[in-house]
Amino acid sequence: MAASYLSKLNPIPGFDEYTGPYKVGTIDVEIPITELESPASAPVNTEHIETVQFRVFYPAQPESTGKRITWLPAPQRDHLTAYIKFLGIGSLVAQAVSFLPRYLHYATIPVIKNAPVHEPETPNKRWPTAIFSHGLGGSRNAYSHIAGSLASHGVVVICPEHRDGSAVASFVRIPSEQNRYFVRNTRRHIPYIKVGHEATDEVYAQRCSQLRTRMWELGLVHDALLKIDKGTKLSNLNKSTPSESMTQFTNGMHVQEPGSIIFVGHSFGAATTVQFLKSVYYAGSPKLDSMEDPLYKPEVKSSLCQQITPKNPTILLDLWCFPLLAKTSKPLFDLPLPVYDDVPGAPGGNGLLAVESQDFYKWTDHLHVTAKVLSPDPSATIVEPTAYERPSGVKMAEPNFFYVHNSAHLNQSDFGVLFPWLTKKVFGSDSPERALRLNLRAILQVLRVNKVPIARTWVGDLVEGTNVGKAEAMDAVEAGNKAGDDGIHDDKAIFTRAEKSGPVESWSWIDIMGMGDSAAASDSADSSQKQNSDAVEAQEPGMADRIEPQVSENDAVQALANPVAAAS
Repeated sequence: MAASYLSKLNPIPGFDEYTGPYKVGTIDVEIPITELESPASAPVNTEHIETVQFRVFYPAQPESTGKRITWLPAPQRDHLTAYIKFLGIGSLVAQAVSFLPRYLHYATIPVIKNAPVHEPETPNKRWPTAIFSHGLGGSRNAYSHIAGSLASHGVVVICPEHRDGSAVASFVRIPSEQNRYFVRNTRRHIPYIKVGHEATDEVYAQRCSQLRTRMWELGLVHDALLKIDKGTKLSNLNKSTPSESMTQFTNGMHVQEPGSIIFVGHSFGAATTVQFLKSVYYAGSPKLDSMEDPLYKPEVKSSLCQQITPKNPTILLDLWCFPLLAKTSKPLFDLPLPVYDDVPGAPGGNGLLAVESQDFYKWTDHLHVTAKVLSPDPSATIVEPTAYERPSGVKMAEPNFFYVHNSAHLNQSDFGVLFPWLTKKVFGSDSPERALRLNLRAILQVLRVNKVPIARTWVGDLVEGTNVGKAEAMDAVEAGNKAGDDGIHDDKAIFTRAEKSGPVESWSWIDIMGMGDSAAASDSADSSQKQNSDAVEAQEPGMADRIEPQVSENDAVQALANPVAAAS
């Protein structure tokens, strides 16, 4: 009876429909690495990673119909158990454990499984394509709202599932077992690996090892995309995806032209993106000669090195800087992101978008380290205006850098929508949908600025409020029309830079000028810290529960038992 009562109090969680003009399809792909060409040698201890796995979100044909997919990947019970452990709960009381499966097992993503892809409507007849690297405790499904939203606006989004122990759980299909009958254990489980947050050599070695694996996987994903786009026949060990679902992307993705692929990451995924782009762009450069053991060293003549140019749009959501501070990587840390290179056509900060949660924005020393990463000269003590004056005489734009008020680190993923009780009760964040909506607006606008052809922003997304009605949306459009710009095709408001609150509610610009070591020291609670990187290392353990949430068993059970009260 108690379970029945609880189930009535707990509606099945889910997501709103995407707001772009396209329906969204999805396929699940797992390719043996023996069929792919890696631009770099495989890291040690990756023999157990025999495949590369990713989910694809894409614009689907308007008449597409079919099944949605569940948010929990298969096997669901194993993933559910992994999420419970990730939250630091351990074993929940029987009441909560018996309830939680019914709560999440039926949560679905508003996409159509194996839908036919929409014919590209872009000038070059290819869909813009993005690669999205997940954070700690993520998966190929964990950022479905932002990935699906981008797909609904005309972007093919590739969401790899990393096998470095940072995914909440991952299962590798063993290629050699696929054709055997009545053989069990044909999937190898890679569990989540809990790594400490202390700035010790051992912890840095573990994080560097994970980065090696993650970047190696991204290189394989890139090769897979080139082969899929060329129509090369590849095996897909995920039998729920028909073979023609991959071949339909032939000549349909904008991935062959240098600088065309969009790179996105959240948290550890954002750190991976920074490390990956720099490692590839500066491969073979004398600037890295002092690095005795680079984490990723691709062949200079590889197609991957040709792809990474200053023109690749780069999107970093709540960049977690700690993994970038290892002493072995300092020469790479000190080099700017490719967007800032002094070459013709480099966009500078216009090609870069970084969005902070309020959690990370208030972490002052970390914010100063982030500012240095986003600057043209990360090696400088202070971010100076002169850093944007390139030797060629060109003055580059500052980065698009903003934060969302009252948002938690988890709000950049699907977690805030699925677990509002957690993000509000434990982290004090409000309106998780708001963070995702503002992120979407900003990502769409940075793509427009970089001349990536994407669809218009929905008018409802331009209005504050999680459930904007048609009347309010049309009022907003009318007001915009009177001003000469409704924001649908050019959302200038989202990038307005104001010292205080700008025109977009709950969204503020971050000025990085003057940020750096001495500035951070003066703002820090411990002004004896001379360098903000040192301060971040010292503060990292205290921020661990924001990066990897720790929830008491009592709070978890209370929130599960009455999510309406917890979220109100």
